[in-house]
This record gives sequence, C-alpha cells and structure tokens, in this order.
Amino acid sequence: MSLISADNIVKIYQSHSLVGASARKTVLHDISLSIRQGETVALLGRSGCGKSTLARLLVGLERPTSGEVRFRGVPLTKLDRSGMKAFRREVQLIFQDSPGAVNARSSVRAIIGEPLRHLTSLDETRREERIQELLRLVELPPEIADRLPAQVSGGQLQRICIARALAVNPKLIILDEAVSNLDIHLQASALALLTKLQQEGGIAYLFVTHDLRLVQKFAARCLVMDEGQIVEEIKTADLDSMKHPASRLLREAVLPPLPVRAVETN
Repeated sequence: MSLISADNIVKIYQSHSLVGASARKTVLHDISLSIRQGETVALLGRSGCGKSTLARLLVGLERPTSGEVRFRGVPLTKLDRSGMKAFRREVQLIFQDSPGAVNARSSVRAIIGEPLRHLTSLDETRREERIQELLRLVELPPEIADRLPAQVSGGQLQRICIARALAVNPKLIILDEAVSNLDIHLQASALALLTKLQQEGGIAYLFVTHDLRLVQKFAARCLVMDEGQIVEEIKTADLDSMKHPASRLLREAVLPPLPVRAVETN
C-alpha cells in the first residue's frame, strides 16, 4: 500500500475583480501519484508549473477542487479531528524560505519544540530532552538552542527546520525547494544529512525542485511537471532518456561543470 497518494487531483482558483467579474484558473490538471514508505521521489518542474500547490494539497494545507489525497489508503476528507492530528504528525513540510518559515523572535528551542507542544503529550522535561536529541541528530551544538534565527547561519537555520520537521517522527517529509537557497556545499551537506536520516529511520521524501542536478544526487524516481500536469515519470538512473519536451528543457538547463582553467606558461 502507498504511504500517500493523489488520485485525479484538480485545483482551480477563482478570483473576483472590483467590477464583479470572475476568472477561473486551473492550476492542477488530473494529477495522480503515489509514494511508498522509505522512498525518495522527486517532483521536478520549472517555476509556476504547480508543484508547490500540489505540495500544499498533499500536506492538507489546501483542499483539491476535485479528486482525493489519501494517506495509508484513507482520504484526508474522511479523517476526524484525532485522525487529522495523527496525519500532521506523520507528514511534515519543509519550505524553501527558512527565515520566512520561522518566527524571528523565537529561540531555536521554541522553533524545534513547536510541534512537540501541539502534536504530542510530552511534558517540559521530555520536550527539552527531545530538542537536544534533535540537535545532535542534525549535527548542531546544544548551545544553539538559546539563539535567535538571526544569530545562526543559513545552513544552520535549514538544519533547524529539518530538526523541527523530524520532531514528531514523521513517515513522510515534503521538501519544497528546501535546499534551493543554499550554496552548493551546503546543499550537499543537507542532502547527505537527509539521506542518513532516511537510512536510519525509513522516512519517505517528496523532493520538490526545479534543479535536475539535485534530483540526480538525491532521488530514486522522478515525476516531471509542466503546466499543472505530470508529463513524465522516470527512474533517476534513466534521466538521460527523458522524452517529453519539458523534461528535455530542464535537462538542458543544467549547467555544465566548470572548465579547468588553463595554466599559462612562459
């Protein structure tokens, strides 16, 4: 059974002008996908193709216009209050904009502890133990817990967001361009950490990105989105054989390795 699936998802936004006219925009067209426990699936597409909208639907932040999102075979619309709370423990989202995803006035301790306060029954002592455990897990020093977001580096803040997502032991983490704002070295470090955590805990990832280079390093299977549709599904090992025009454009957009500089001799 799939861990999470989307069945024939359609999402339409309707806007109204000041003169009363309305406009409908279909952002997602008949999307279906599934993710199994412990696997990493990439959702690859250019900006504006609908992939972030799909991510929000999968975590229950928005509802589809038609179609259903299912978790362990159960439609999200059928979950009662306790069922939805359990779902929010099991499925977490990490955003691209780490500074925008945290309260600038909250300490790192409060940021990581937020899901523990709302989604668990741990008392204050056990919450602190869990926070320290999570900091060790993402390889951050314990004293960072007392700092504010402005007092840590970009790479550290992204690890703090990863720690927050891991706090309640999720089965699926959706990474919405979560490493796109990091430099190449921090990207490699973050992906290595996520891979290690997956090997240790069996977490599944949906890796939402526009960067085929990152897909090659991190995912086993790739879904290509274009104009609100999944236009191709392919194993990462076969990315050189992508056929859809949108897929080929994404492949051609990958920058080649830097050339070796010629050494001038006299």
